Amino acid sequence: MKHFQFSGLLQNDGWHDDVIVSVDNDGIITAIQQEKIEGAEVVNGYALPGFQNAHSHAFQYAMAGLAEKHKSGTVADDFWSWREAMYQLALTMSPDDLESVATMLYSEMARHGYTHVAEFHYLHHDIKGRPYQNLAEHGERLIAAAEKAGIKITLVPMFYQKGGFGMEPQVKQRRFISKDEAEYLNLLEASREATDRYAGASLGYGIHSLRAVDPSLIKSFLAENKLAIPFHIHISEQLKEIEDCKAFLGKRPVEWLLHNTDVSENYHLVHATHLIDSEVVGIANANAHVVLCPSTEGNLGDGIFPLKQFQKLGGRWSIGTDSHIGLNPLEELRILDYGQRLTSHQRSTFVDHQISDSGEYAIKQSQLAGRAAMGNQKQAYFEIGQPLDAVVYDAQKPLLSTVSTANRLSTIVYASDSSWVKGTIVNGGWIVKDQNHVKADGVTIDFVKTMNALAVR
Repeated sequence: MKHFQFSGLLQNDGWHDDVIVSVDNDGIITAIQQEKIEGAEVVNGYALPGFQNAHSHAFQYAMAGLAEKHKSGTVADDFWSWREAMYQLALTMSPDDLESVATMLYSEMARHGYTHVAEFHYLHHDIKGRPYQNLAEHGERLIAAAEKAGIKITLVPMFYQKGGFGMEPQVKQRRFISKDEAEYLNLLEASREATDRYAGASLGYGIHSLRAVDPSLIKSFLAENKLAIPFHIHISEQLKEIEDCKAFLGKRPVEWLLHNTDVSENYHLVHATHLIDSEVVGIANANAHVVLCPSTEGNLGDGIFPLKQFQKLGGRWSIGTDSHIGLNPLEELRILDYGQRLTSHQRSTFVDHQISDSGEYAIKQSQLAGRAAMGNQKQAYFEIGQPLDAVVYDAQKPLLSTVSTANRLSTIVYASDSSWVKGTIVNGGWIVKDQNHVKADGVTIDFVKTMNALAVR
């Protein structure tokens, strides 16, 4: 049994100060109380529920910061040119390389306060495009990376069949491809078996994008496979994608999805950047979630999601780090909010009829919708019977040490940087403490060795 005495614990109804959280040997909360317990670990910090990273492509961390040299002239430098660089990276990594990069990435996520990641996984095959004997070889490596880093993972293997709308896959996409539904379902089953071997792993499923699978197969596949696990899909990220979809399918991507599948609360629509009013209404009315990745969406020039309109309809959204150009969840929230402020010329992005505090609203949305993206429907931030997963902010930082309780959360959300993170707890144990991951040395040495051997940076 362990006991943590926090300066403050954020619950759904606000801050509970000078709280002691007790956990059993499995890290499950057994008590939350204000009565003092002798021998409790005194943590001079404010505990928030650990953040949920609802969209990750782990292998892309190896190219973070590498696509910023822009050629002059008539050649467009946009998402599609960036994608070519990503394809080249995807053709370099062995399973060992992927595990090393993912372990470093997940450790850094933990250092910034994430305790759970949804891995949108489509790097399935070997460098020549052949399935591994273990169909879930790379999925197992991603799970192993999460286990070493100490965070939880929802593995979401992607169905990726085509090279574009009506196009056969390109040679450079050969590592991603399942030729038909049977191949994908075999991959999904192998992935399920892999998640069963780590208590911190769970399974989702998905289609990479409308352009990546034959539309008739998308309709039949989703009609026949209504699984009780989260469904993820890239959608409407790029203007070219929308024009190509209209030319091939006669409708915009979200419009087509709403008309041809049973969109529901189990759907997590990644990016959904470019929408018309009827699509915003359709997503909200279906109770579907949107996954927003503001640092990557900004880096790639994707566009700005119509968040204020979506929220007025009760829409739900989570955050992810996608290509990992940024890893701080609070930066994701700020970029998301400030994009809306800049385009609307108003400051009331993160509010509704019940919540007028922007920090409170941002945390509620990203937490609860983020959990849904992982297949976790728990609503309470911390409760008896659930694991203690928390990010703790240093109460001695000058702005925090002088702030009122009413302004504490928004000070953390809007004024902090990563140096304010005192530590991260998963299953009742510190995996990051005083800015250092508990396995930082070994993880870093392995990562540097891998990157030097890959010679992609």
